[in-house]
Amino acid sequence: MKLLSFLPKLYFILFTLLIGIVVGIMAGNIPNLRQEEDEFLYDVFPEDFQWGLAVSAYQTEGAFDVDGKGPSAWDAWTHENNGSNIVDGQNGDVACDSYNKFENDTQLLADMGANFYKISLSWPRIVPTGRTSDGINLAGIAHYNKVIDSLLAKNITPFVTLHQWDLPLPLVTSGSWNNEEIVKNFGDFARIAFQFYGNRVDLWATLHEPLISCQADATFGVHDYFDEPPTKQYTCVHNVLKAHATAYKIFKDELGLSGQVGLTLNSEWAQPKNASDPFHVDAAERLLAFRLGWFLHPIYTGDYHPIMRSIIDQKSEAEGRNSSRLPSFDDAWKQKLIGSLDFIGLNYFFTVNVVSTIGNNGGVDGDGYFATEFDPTWNLTGDGLPITPFGMRKLLNYVKESYGSSLPIYLINGCGEVEGVDGTDDTFRVDFFKIHINECLKAVKLDGANVKGFTAWSLIDNFEWSGGYTVKYGVHSVNSANMVRTPKSSALYLSQVISDNGFPAPK
Repeated sequence: MKLLSFLPKLYFILFTLLIGIVVGIMAGNIPNLRQEEDEFLYDVFPEDFQWGLAVSAYQTEGAFDVDGKGPSAWDAWTHENNGSNIVDGQNGDVACDSYNKFENDTQLLADMGANFYKISLSWPRIVPTGRTSDGINLAGIAHYNKVIDSLLAKNITPFVTLHQWDLPLPLVTSGSWNNEEIVKNFGDFARIAFQFYGNRVDLWATLHEPLISCQADATFGVHDYFDEPPTKQYTCVHNVLKAHATAYKIFKDELGLSGQVGLTLNSEWAQPKNASDPFHVDAAERLLAFRLGWFLHPIYTGDYHPIMRSIIDQKSEAEGRNSSRLPSFDDAWKQKLIGSLDFIGLNYFFTVNVVSTIGNNGGVDGDGYFATEFDPTWNLTGDGLPITPFGMRKLLNYVKESYGSSLPIYLINGCGEVEGVDGTDDTFRVDFFKIHINECLKAVKLDGANVKGFTAWSLIDNFEWSGGYTVKYGVHSVNSANMVRTPKSSALYLSQVISDNGFPAPK
């Protein structure tokens, strides 16, 4: 009986060693960097490097029920239970009133010397039910025409994300991203956006941080994807990838437009808690396979990362299933997926320490036999995230080593504080951006990472999802009484970095 009780552990040890062999022969192992992490690099970015700032529709626009806009998942979630789902009981009904004050925001960008502005479209503002067969909203289409024209008039490139979490409510109630019908719905919405704006918008992201939408959707309450063992999360990503590829093909093949279409992904950098422990090393590699690899590998190869495929296929078989919980793409979808990226949007905010787990600790991470923690010696931002700039450079190198450097990367990064701490003299955010942008510079100039642009999150303090208005990421403050925007020290600092295109050597 003791031997039988030990077999699961023995199986895991052998399985982990097998994964270690796979990891060892795969391109993209944790790279060796050529510059000490604490050494500041004085240099400038390439001449064509681009600087931008970002916001999203729900977090800034307000006007949640005007001019024909339909309800979104976040409209429903924030209004439910008298607002108790949000830390401060607030919502995005008014937000920063950017629906009416977008010209003010455009001027902020011009004052900073920004090259581009990363915004998202509100899907329910353009297609109120999420289904074009029910009709489109011309007033919503007209609004974004004005926003785009305002940016172009100031020589600022509009960088447009089709969807950033505010799913039309009727699609939520019919199954959201777990209902394959959404692939067609998203393609139809993308077609409308491309037809109306594709003559002026050259930079498009199909979706923003779908990992969060699929893996952590209980945070957003309206539709709970968590089940054990995880299955819905894999179906969600499967449909997200199909939707992305569908939109890409519509843009390139059906409409013949000449801009660039990418996908904005988020990932922490993963480092083994104990670098001399091979189990921790392998666990860190598994995390990256279950984060970036989950999305990028199918677009590069037509199938999921081999680490994911091996683990979940074996688990599904052990569970007595007739098929894997991780779906597969047929040949037609593989052909649509492969090559459906012109750039990678990459959101980096923090690093985690990774340990290997034997049992299933729940969720997708449990499926991958890993767990994460923060190093107690790391300093934290006001909203509790570790300040780990070194991970930015390592993550950029991981992408380069794993997937090559042919595709440009648009990096997104930002620093949050809590209400009452963050005023306009945000020297902590100045320091945060300085050290993170410098790590990006090292990745570009010393390591050859193909980073095309740096995007600061965010232009203005806004509705920060479940944190409401208690969490501040903006480089401009917003007076909630009159919506006046005021630049912070970080806005002035970024303006100087943009003007210098980096960090010229002191004279």
